[in-house]
Amino acid sequence: MNTESIRAAFPILKETINGYPLVYLDNGATTQKPARVIDAITSYYTHTNANVHRGVHTLSQRATIQLEAARKTVAQFFNAPSAGQIIFTAGTTDSINSVALGLAEKHLQEGDEIVLSVAEHHSNILPWQHWAQRHKGKLVVLPLNKEQSVDVTALEDKITPRTKLIALTHVSNTLGTITDVEAAVRIAKLHAIPILIDGAQSAPHLTVNLGKLQPDFFVCSAHKMYGPTGTGILYLSERWLNELPAPRTGGGTIKTVTFDHTEYAEGALRFEPGTPHVAGIIGFSEALKFMSDIGLEAIAQHEQSLLIHAQNQLRALPEIDLYGDHEHKAGVISFNVKGAHPFDVGTLLDKYGIAVRTGHHCTQPLMQHYGIQGTVRASFGVYNTIEETNFFIEKLKKVIKMLS
Repeated sequence: MNTESIRAAFPILKETINGYPLVYLDNGATTQKPARVIDAITSYYTHTNANVHRGVHTLSQRATIQLEAARKTVAQFFNAPSAGQIIFTAGTTDSINSVALGLAEKHLQEGDEIVLSVAEHHSNILPWQHWAQRHKGKLVVLPLNKEQSVDVTALEDKITPRTKLIALTHVSNTLGTITDVEAAVRIAKLHAIPILIDGAQSAPHLTVNLGKLQPDFFVCSAHKMYGPTGTGILYLSERWLNELPAPRTGGGTIKTVTFDHTEYAEGALRFEPGTPHVAGIIGFSEALKFMSDIGLEAIAQHEQSLLIHAQNQLRALPEIDLYGDHEHKAGVISFNVKGAHPFDVGTLLDKYGIAVRTGHHCTQPLMQHYGIQGTVRASFGVYNTIEETNFFIEKLKKVIKMLS
């Protein structure tokens, strides 16, 4: 993989911060965008901009063709059985809320239980908590195992006759640890319980084969995959494509409407009311082509080499506490400088142009598990380099001296 040529494709990497070249290690929050994604969005607004699925004029037809081509690109990227199972949303949070609202209408009953894990992002806690508080439901929490990934082996013991959903992160956004979702799906199917996989952090780093994995629901966001913000997907299994009540209705979701009765569209369109983020969807498609051109395996290997190198360097520093400290994970490192607040560490690193994330990372239950307020998180992307990693470690050592 030619990292130099890849970096040249990202205009923002030419920026300087506080007089230093930007070292962007906040990819877990959002990735930067290559020029081809930016150009695809600009080209749409310059040459194609029109509403989709409704117009007979040339621009509308052109926009519709591009949007549906993007749906096919997404389906191919994730090896979904059908492009019709890919629903475009505003992102992971919107996708999970859509499932929660749909399941609450018919599937979830008062007193039911939903199995989550202690490592979940708030986006995969709050919709279920909101439902549970209103319907006397219960959230059942899986612990971490010795490798600090979700303990899927505990799932059997957590399932009861009232369990109606399992919703698990594929990769922890805070730790980078990988959940054995294959085993989780097998257990869910054995008990005929639907399962949702939060792929917000796995899709950028790992090969996700939906045709093989066969979850009931899968969600992810474009902006963590070198695409634009405000765009993402909800994958529905064939069963739920037909059975899940649409959480929102409106133009684009219907066949016919009278004041007495409405006949809704079939497939993905039933879940896409209003005007979609067409430019964002086209940009997402281009981002997936960018990743495919490099190769998902090559991206994973590159990020893994950076992860291992950085962890080895951090382990050698006695002032550092590492969390999720092993190598079977995606490109995320969480740590603290002993006796220092993570905000102070992040602020001082920014003085050298190094962008890291600090805080609880929308995983406060996980922070409570460790008995800490937050961490410093460095997360890697395809354009990061060993040289940047060394620079980060070098300046972190200076920060440690400043704070000691």
